[in-house]
Amino acid sequence: MLDNHDATPLPGWLNDLTNSGLAPLVGLAGALHEDRHAVAQGITTPYNSGVNEGRITDVKLQKRLMAGRADVPLLRHRVVLIAHLRRRYAYRSTVSPR
Repeated sequence: MLDNHDATPLPGWLNDLTNSGLAPLVGLAGALHEDRHAVAQGITTPYNSGVNEGRITDVKLQKRLMAGRADVPLLRHRVVLIAHLRRRYAYRSTVSPR
């Protein structure tokens, strides 16, 4: 479904998950079924919010690590440094080790 950007098999796939009898898969199917229109939209469009979600995760992590220890300027500085590191490692060429 994801490779072809085709959400047509989604209802059948959700039914298969529901009928699997495995509690985690049944729960996943229920959650996806509740928001199936958004799931189908996410499958069929080329857009995603992965970068934004990553930045939000970074900010939350720093907030938890530095809770009560730092003011906004230090937190901002740490978040900017982490964003820089992510960008730096994202553009590294992938060369296999010899």
